[in-house]
Amino acid sequence: MVIGSFAEPYGEGGSTWNVHAPGDLSLTLMGLGAATLVFRRRAPWTVLAASCGFSIVELVTSGPRAPVVMCAVIAMYTVAATTNRPTTWRIGLVTMTGLTAVAMLAGPLPWYAQENLGIFAWTGMAAAAGDAVRSRRAFVDAIRERAERAERTREEEARRRVAEERLRIARDLHDVVAHHIALVNVQAGVAAHVMDKRPDQAKEALAHVRDASRSALGELRATVGLLRQTGDPEAPTEPAPGLGRLDDLVDTFRNAGLPVDVARGDAGLTPPAAVDLAAYRIIQEALTNVQKHAGEHAKAEVSVVRVGPNLEVTVLDDGAGEDAQAPDDPDRGGGHGLLGMRERVSALGGRCSAGPRYGGGFRVHAILPVTTAKQGDRGQTPVKGGTTA
Repeated sequence: MVIGSFAEPYGEGGSTWNVHAPGDLSLTLMGLGAATLVFRRRAPWTVLAASCGFSIVELVTSGPRAPVVMCAVIAMYTVAATTNRPTTWRIGLVTMTGLTAVAMLAGPLPWYAQENLGIFAWTGMAAAAGDAVRSRRAFVDAIRERAERAERTREEEARRRVAEERLRIARDLHDVVAHHIALVNVQAGVAAHVMDKRPDQAKEALAHVRDASRSALGELRATVGLLRQTGDPEAPTEPAPGLGRLDDLVDTFRNAGLPVDVARGDAGLTPPAAVDLAAYRIIQEALTNVQKHAGEHAKAEVSVVRVGPNLEVTVLDDGAGEDAQAPDDPDRGGGHGLLGMRERVSALGGRCSAGPRYGGGFRVHAILPVTTAKQGDRGQTPVKGGTTA
């Protein structure tokens, strides 16, 4: 402002630039205006009002005019950069017209002087520049906020998938461990009971214990192998169990002393892998509960039938032991098996029910949707299969 005050565009020669010194009042106003701009980010409206006041005082005084109005221009830019667009244009219009009107009507120069029109142009450009900067900042902030939100969403999705995978692995581990440990416990008890009087039968029971433990270790190795990182050796290659291994599963319970009858009505059906695994695990968990809770003389029946678009799995027992109707009693430490069944079936869009039977025993019934079956819907009569041990 001080440098600009020494230039006078219209001298006595008409088109030459003459040099003149600003007056004491102009220097004072320029100093005050520059000092107020220090606080323009803290109190932009107050600074704009003060700078406009200093500019008006300079515009109405006589003598060579100093560019004190540049204080108001910078203050106008700051206000426009920190407020919204409607407010910017309202206050900008008031500032432009007010300062220009004062310069034209009360100033020492003619109303049509170029300096008066320059006030209007400079304040208008300041408002436009401030609004453009504010819009740019808002655009950049919106992009940054969307990027941060997308990153948070990706992290939440990753955490959710990890939690679901952990839950699925936990269910598999529970099914494997509960089934095989129950069989090992029963066979070990039989071996201990007949060790002295019938050593041959004890050896047979111990052989079943060995087979059950070997099978448990194999399934545990395959399940825990899912947790390996990329590049770890010996990645699991064995497929997940399914209904194709139902006979082997039933044989392990028969060898443990639980009579099991099997009825199959799913000949030719190729269910999806998830449905196949869920059906196998449901039967495994249900028979394990029968083994643990139904009593010594209980019998079990397994039914796997294709009914329309669904695969229905039913496991019945006639147990009358004291634990026959309490497989999911939380006080006995159970309940996770039945909960795991329901979660498996719900994840596939099916239905699962479990509860005591009328007249004694327990019933587990699951309906699993078969959406990718390769055969058409046709009625099939389940045929009684298997033998009673």
